[in-house]
Amino acid sequence: MNVEFLGGAREIGRSAVLVDDSLLLDYGMATGNPPSFPVGDPDPDAVVVSHGHLDHVGAVPSLLSGDARPPVHWTPPTRDLATVLARDTLKLHGGSYDCPFTEAEIERLSQVSETHGYRETFEAAGYEVTFYDAGHIPGSAHVLVDSEGRSPSGNRTQSDDDGETRLLYTGDFHTEDTQLLSGTTARPEADVVITESTYSDVDHDPREAVEERFAESVRTTIWEGGTVVVPAFAIGRTQEMLMVCETHDIDCYVDGMGQRVTRIARRYPDFLRDGDALQRAKSHARFVTGRDGQRKRIAEKNTAIVTTSGMLSGGPAMTYVPEIRGNPTNKITFTGYQVEGTPGRELLDRGRAEIDGRVMPVSAQTEAYDFSAHADRDGLRDFLDSYRDAEILVNHGDRCEAFAEELREAGFDATAPELGERVTAE
Repeated sequence: MNVEFLGGAREIGRSAVLVDDSLLLDYGMATGNPPSFPVGDPDPDAVVVSHGHLDHVGAVPSLLSGDARPPVHWTPPTRDLATVLARDTLKLHGGSYDCPFTEAEIERLSQVSETHGYRETFEAAGYEVTFYDAGHIPGSAHVLVDSEGRSPSGNRTQSDDDGETRLLYTGDFHTEDTQLLSGTTARPEADVVITESTYSDVDHDPREAVEERFAESVRTTIWEGGTVVVPAFAIGRTQEMLMVCETHDIDCYVDGMGQRVTRIARRYPDFLRDGDALQRAKSHARFVTGRDGQRKRIAEKNTAIVTTSGMLSGGPAMTYVPEIRGNPTNKITFTGYQVEGTPGRELLDRGRAEIDGRVMPVSAQTEAYDFSAHADRDGLRDFLDSYRDAEILVNHGDRCEAFAEELREAGFDATAPELGERVTAE
């Protein structure tokens, strides 16, 4: 089995792995100005998508240009999230750079889409493929690719044992339970594992402790007469924060794309830890329409506002932060990692940030909480302990080489392929 890393190798973003020139695992984009896309020019027979985050699914519509119509396999939530992200990408960036797809390609997604549940084996490009719950966001999956019975030409053969390889592509995964999702417990047998490594040098605090600190901080600010802006990623994080607010009886509003994603997640309770709990959280929160100056009025209330963008790079946060920034009683509580160079990171580091084209000093308090949906160092090692006899290929991280070295020192057969590298896996 030949595995080519077209993106996500020794980096976070634009994940794309091509198997035997025929099966493409993910096809994402890395945000930036301009964004970056996977290398090469793949022409796959089929595409399998692990989950609905931009860095894994953002460039998939571009595979449907011209006469190309490869089937795209994913879970139902991932299909819906991918469509939302594609339309949002076209709306935000279509006029500012050469977007690799148009509305026509987005429309074609529905024509080639094939959805599958967890542990339902299906055929893609001649391989047997199975999804397993990855515990990252609704619909996220580990992807098991089994080459049993597949000839080098891609045709099925009668042999049961010639050249069989079982490849596990972890996608992004989390091993601990959250309010929204159960941590992954799947450990399917595999000969080769392509593993993410986002937090390979981080130890997450226990989730319950993080929730308690967050809730206490927000309640205190509201009691003191302040407003709390909670920047949150639309997919997964917004829903998690709504559930935390409901659990701890915190008055809250929700704004931005997270509203649409919450409605999508509600349609698929089987892909959640507790669908009824998300419904209670949705009912507890008030959805913002943004009409007639509503956001400015909400910014004056003693409440929590869960809103995109999670790194203050756009979205309704551009209205809320300028409105609340001057009062030191108010608070901005970040719920996810702030990438270097983003307004959110600048605000945490320097107490000021460029918001909507203006550099603004912020007197409001700023805090950061680790609500990560990725496995940490211990979670990664616990997961990989089930694959001590497998070949480990480390990707999706900013220290892939270092983590691969740590795994080798622990007795694993581990390497960190470079961008564009082709690996023969057996």
